[in-house]
Amino acid sequence: MSARRSAFVPETGARSGSARIRCEVCPRGCELTPGGIGSCRARGNVGGTIMPMGYGRVTSLAIDPIEKKPLACWRPGTKVLSLGSFGCNLHCAWCQNHIISQAGEDGVPWREASPEAIVALAVRAHEEDELMTSVAYTYNEPLVGWEYVRDTSVLVHEAGLANVLVTAGCVRESVVREVAPLIDAVNIDLKSIRHETYSAVGGDLDAVQSAIRLFAAEPNCHVEVTTLVVPGINDTREEMDELAAWIASVDKNIVLHVTRFFPAWRMRKRTPTPVSMVYDLADVARAHLSNVFTGNC
Repeated sequence: MSARRSAFVPETGARSGSARIRCEVCPRGCELTPGGIGSCRARGNVGGTIMPMGYGRVTSLAIDPIEKKPLACWRPGTKVLSLGSFGCNLHCAWCQNHIISQAGEDGVPWREASPEAIVALAVRAHEEDELMTSVAYTYNEPLVGWEYVRDTSVLVHEAGLANVLVTAGCVRESVVREVAPLIDAVNIDLKSIRHETYSAVGGDLDAVQSAIRLFAAEPNCHVEVTTLVVPGINDTREEMDELAAWIASVDKNIVLHVTRFFPAWRMRKRTPTPVSMVYDLADVARAHLSNVFTGNC
């Protein structure tokens, strides 16, 4: 652990000698002995304190169109500095970013990038191109290292830029309440409206629904939701109808992206979602929501 990280990152767990400590970031509640790493591969027990192992460790960095996040109805035509670390508390067999999301600090190359360094890079990018107006925390699951998201977001706002979060939202309410007031736009991955689907990937539907409600309640946060349609997992009209109706019960103006699956990671032998199915399910969702987009078609 670098001196910069140890000085900048607050302690996030109680000290407890050689005893197990429970990580309180997500519903898994991993209990870790000193030296232990959580299921997310991004939080560990360091000397009796739960620490974010990915703090300031960036594996991916790029300037993207904002539509790629995807955000369809927030600052269209602008660009965003996107960054990711490693680790994720879910283990979806179809993950497109499994190389970093399912890796720990020893499983993928990374480079140190303090919050100040990221903001300086974003400011320079904005000076070179006024369409570059925001910073996105994305690629892996950013909230397994929520402290870095929080600390960087504060500095991003001070620099006059905006914050974007792309997350699966499967974290405890306390984490959402820490970061939500700092986020200007969020895309939350709602994988299914079925508890059993979330259980299969190590997640918790209730936590994700709570996150969507909390972000939607933030007056300055624009919310969009993505549902990847995976054949045989969440591809029925009945489920899409229920999912869209639930989103509408929170706010019918929440944007929904109905997205096509392509084979990846442990589902490489599956066929892509039929385009006709994506269009049909988007039409089902439009019975409840004002703004529904299709993706990967």
